[in-house]
Amino acid sequence: MLVYPSGIDLSSRTLQHLSGLLSGHRRRIGSRWRRLTCGRQAVLVLAHLRCGDTYTRLAAGFRVGIATVHRYVREAVDLLAALAPTLEQAMTTVRKKAYVILDGTVLPIERIAADRPYYSGKKKAHGMNVQILADPAGRLIWASDALPGAVHDLTAARTYGIPAALAANDVKCWADKAYQGAGPAVRVPFRGKNLRSWHRRHNRDHAKIRSLGERAIATLKCWRLLRKLRCSTTRITAVVRAVVALELAT
Repeated sequence: MLVYPSGIDLSSRTLQHLSGLLSGHRRRIGSRWRRLTCGRQAVLVLAHLRCGDTYTRLAAGFRVGIATVHRYVREAVDLLAALAPTLEQAMTTVRKKAYVILDGTVLPIERIAADRPYYSGKKKAHGMNVQILADPAGRLIWASDALPGAVHDLTAARTYGIPAALAANDVKCWADKAYQGAGPAVRVPFRGKNLRSWHRRHNRDHAKIRSLGERAIATLKCWRLLRKLRCSTTRITAVVRAVVALELAT
């Protein structure tokens, strides 16, 4: 296979953060010689997460086996995922904000038509449902574990106790129509066709605020691996949490 130099649109601070994390892990487990240094392993993992490079391409580029690439990626993803904030930890940050934005996205996955639990009627494709919380500027604060794409946004939010946590911490939240009935802490637009003029004005103002939450989702989708996940569905939560940990750390 032909190989060529390439670039990753991330700062050196991201590389240093992951490299330091891997170095500390190797010391703790007493790891000896490896084919790649911590810095090279970090570059490999970032190329996989940010650029979506496959194991085969990475193995050729770094001159290691495919099994080694799989092992390196899994090790780094698990280390990063452990650093991602829980909902309770995120509430500490959320309480300092004027309000937060709640939204959901469906991450595309490779599945066949028979896998109905993963089929999203909203997106007309197979995927995994992930809920996010963003600050008023649209910066990512927290992301949930991944659920099958057939799960409705409101059901996913309730599954992880997001409305209850927001209400318990007295945090105002803006969300779209999918979260109708989530509770007093979650503000949603008015539904219906023949709305009064003040209802329509309210919906326009609401949309201006809520639309900033799309920035947080775009932040996740900048990691190209999340645009088309080919791994096992049991690993997607760890991948999402790893990406969130990198975003919050740098």
